Amino acid sequence: MIALSLAEIAAVLGGELRLAGTDSADTVVDGVVDTDSRNMSSGSVFVAKPGAETDGHRFVGAAAQAGAALAIVEHPVDVSISQIVVPDAVAALADLAREVVSRVRAGGRLKIVGITGSNGKTTTKNFLARILADEGETVAPINSYNNEVGAPVTMLRLTHDTRYLVSEFGADGPGSIARLAGLVEPDVAVVLMVGLAHAGGFGGIEATAKAKSELVAAALPSGTAVLNVDDPRVAAMREIADSRGMTVVGFGQSTAANVRAHDLVVSASGTTSVIEVAGERYPLRLRVLGAHHVNNALAAIAAAGVLGVAPADAIARLETLDIAERWRMQPLGNDRVRIINDAYNASPDSMAAALRTLAQITGPEERTVAVLGAMSELGETAGEEHDRIGLLAVRLNIQRIVVVGPEARRLFISAIGEGSWDSEAVFFEDQDAAFDYLTTELRDGDRVLVKSSNSVGLRHLGDRLGELFS
Repeated sequence: MIALSLAEIAAVLGGELRLAGTDSADTVVDGVVDTDSRNMSSGSVFVAKPGAETDGHRFVGAAAQAGAALAIVEHPVDVSISQIVVPDAVAALADLAREVVSRVRAGGRLKIVGITGSNGKTTTKNFLARILADEGETVAPINSYNNEVGAPVTMLRLTHDTRYLVSEFGADGPGSIARLAGLVEPDVAVVLMVGLAHAGGFGGIEATAKAKSELVAAALPSGTAVLNVDDPRVAAMREIADSRGMTVVGFGQSTAANVRAHDLVVSASGTTSVIEVAGERYPLRLRVLGAHHVNNALAAIAAAGVLGVAPADAIARLETLDIAERWRMQPLGNDRVRIINDAYNASPDSMAAALRTLAQITGPEERTVAVLGAMSELGETAGEEHDRIGLLAVRLNIQRIVVVGPEARRLFISAIGEGSWDSEAVFFEDQDAAFDYLTTELRDGDRVLVKSSNSVGLRHLGDRLGELFS
């Protein structure tokens, strides 16, 4: 964080400053700001966030021992550390982030990109951060820090030398993207797609589209909207951008895109394509597995172009990446048994894309194996969507369908009903049982996809299989 005095922070938060030790109102802090006491170091600021399972106030002492200089609390704690008492610690975190971003932006160098979409946010964030890192100091979220805590924590990593902030915005309901993006007012708003991920929390796909459009509405009026023209619901957000006087840059595979991909070829070593920008063509050899990641690359190239990065430079930097993020189409195992661990998250769209990738990268003498768990947060559409994935797996001729966990049983039943008999589809109640089966079932030439929502935890099963066949 940029250097601020305790008095300045208290004024920003409208809180009561309680000094400890030799501190004064003029004492300056400039360390990490976080809600996790394990991330504290000398000069850090600990935000004591109450939670459903634990209360951050219990860890103020641990934060102080680790070197924290200030605690933001909702009630005083009997620990020798300066404290600012506020009504709402999470709201205070957002207020502090807004102030820090405003001060850094006042220097005139900082450009901010906001990214949202039902799928692909973290991959696109990592792609864009890789491109921009060669241009200047770039701050981007760790993992999927995209909620009411993670987004402000990322913003608070800014320094006066930061040139680019790449913010990823998730949503837990209507209005959440508006609140988070409103902290920074992005120069560039990137919307990837509208799908059924988390649709249960929004009330349907149209409500999801409206929530994603909040990013365009929260961007600077002088800014740019980077929109997926292949997705009609995203393309329709042009109306919001136009009404605010924003520039619009479209990406996708249709001829309407300003940044376009065509001639896609998918293989086990990645995806090749031709990227077309302003009539110029550039080959892209993306080592990250899956044709669906080409659209994420297009979004990153388009956003970087708005910021002045030439397409050839952006593409060259993307080609250095082996994976987008741990547990996202992550290759594990060996040449005999290859594991693709893509179980950080799952939605109907990403599940279908991963299954198609598995089918595309498996040779005629090799065998496809899909280890699948439940897709979470789909609300009333959950049964139908699990049915659809079970049918798709069979129609793609996935040769072994291993379904794990009671929440995914309907996927298994659908696969059986579609004709996946004679042990082609099997079901296990838990990961240990599935692992025991796979240790004896997998053989040379198998290409194995592990896919589920994060809450199911199949990523750990994917790691175990990766270690087994390393």
